[in-house]
Amino acid sequence: MSSVGVHIVTYNSEAYIVDCLTAVLNQIYPIDSIIVIDNASSDKTQELLQPYLNRITYVANSVNNGFAGGHNQAIRLSEAEYILVLNPDVTMHPDYVSSLMKQCKQDSSLGSATGKLLFKRSPEVIDSTGLIITKSRRGFDRGAGDSSEAWNISGDVFGVCGAAALYSKKMVDAISVNGCFFDEDFFAYKEDVDVAWRSRIGGWNSFYCAEAVAYHDRGWKKGSRSQTSLFVRRLSYINRYKMIIKNDTMKYLFLNCIPLIMYEVMSLGYFIIREPQVLTTWIDLVKNLSSLLKKRKIIQNARKIDFTKIYAYFK
Repeated sequence: MSSVGVHIVTYNSEAYIVDCLTAVLNQIYPIDSIIVIDNASSDKTQELLQPYLNRITYVANSVNNGFAGGHNQAIRLSEAEYILVLNPDVTMHPDYVSSLMKQCKQDSSLGSATGKLLFKRSPEVIDSTGLIITKSRRGFDRGAGDSSEAWNISGDVFGVCGAAALYSKKMVDAISVNGCFFDEDFFAYKEDVDVAWRSRIGGWNSFYCAEAVAYHDRGWKKGSRSQTSLFVRRLSYINRYKMIIKNDTMKYLFLNCIPLIMYEVMSLGYFIIREPQVLTTWIDLVKNLSSLLKKRKIIQNARKIDFTKIYAYFK
């Protein structure tokens, strides 16, 4: 059997971490290793992890390295053939990993797989069945808000949500840039969409398995946009542009520019009027433009598939 490692990055996750680890330990498929990276939690997360120290590899960071940095740390520590990137607010059904691994072993082209993620507080409602991307280059969770019964057919997807994503280590190594699988310039948010796009460029496929079920709290999305921190809104906004700079194709941009232009005009108008403080994050992007362009060159030089096949996924 191929080895599977579970990687969890925590940050003030005391409300979830025990249920999350219990579900990991109850998996039918044998888990080779469990790596927990704590991003300088100030709550009781570290205290709650103490009883599990003989069953996990635990790293306590002195600073918050973000989702991307934390998971890159875990990947460097892992020797598993498959990596399950797992949010601490996710609990998996006992056969979640076995269902995904069954599919991956049947298809060597799969670089990633995900199951049916349901909202913990409303388990009849879909949280994610993978990722979709629009012609305006916006990434969304496929099926979010739909009835669970509407998504009982497994199949190919553009990419997988990073909340409970199984990645092949071969793919991780193949599409990493400068030793990083997740782009640490993103810190958090949309890094899974970026990985999905890069994996498609590298010729890897992605799969949604309806039989694999997990429950996601997704606490950061509760409430209105005005209740979301400025830090999160800035990251969510600017990371989309970082993703475009690295992965997009100029020819396709020009051939299909109308949806993008329409969205950009409306988006800019909204942020100028309603959230001008979000736009200051462009300063950071400009400062890091040289680094983004270097990453773009690496990604595009490693292209394994024609861009037209990737853009068939853009809706």
